Amino acid sequence: MATRPITDEAFAPYGRLLTAQPDGTGTTVAEAALDLSRGTPRFYVMALAHGRTTFTRITRHRQVTQVLAAVGGGAWRMAVARGDGPADEAPALHDIVAFEIPGDVAVLLHRGTWHAGPFYDGPTMAFFNLELTDTNVADHDTSELDTRFGVECWFARDLPS
Repeated sequence: MATRPITDEAFAPYGRLLTAQPDGTGTTVAEAALDLSRGTPRFYVMALAHGRTTFTRITRHRQVTQVLAAVGGGAWRMAVARGDGPADEAPALHDIVAFEIPGDVAVLLHRGTWHAGPFYDGPTMAFFNLELTDTNVADHDTSELDTRFGVECWFARDLPS
C-alpha cells in the first residue's frame, strides 16, 4: 500500500496529530480529544524489536483513545482505517491507508480506529504509548487480513525487489 505523508487533514478521520507547542500554550483541540475516562491510564515506553515492515492483522480499541510517539525522533509508519462503523464490522482492504509519521509528531487515535503498527526501519525502536492498563486484554479487536482476504500488506516503499 502507498504510504502518504501525514497531515492534520489527511489523518482527521482516524485521529489527531500532536505537535510541539511553545511552553505555556493552552490545551489544543487535538490534545482535548484524549479520552482515558473508561479505566486507569497507562503511559509507558514500548520497546519493539521486530523490525517488521509487513502486516497481516489490524487492531482496534473501542473503549479508549490511544497516543503513540517515537522515542528519539525517528520516522515511522502506521496503517489505519476508520472504526466508526458497526461494532462487528472489520475494515475492507481498500479502506486501509498508510502514513509516514515524522519523529517529532505523536498520533492520537480516535476511539475505535483500526491500526497496524508502528513500523520502522531498523531492528529496534521505542515508542511512547498512552492507553489504559487493560487495553490489550479487555479492549482489543483484531481482524486477520490474511484469513479474510488472503493477503500480507506492506508499505510501497518496502516492496521487495
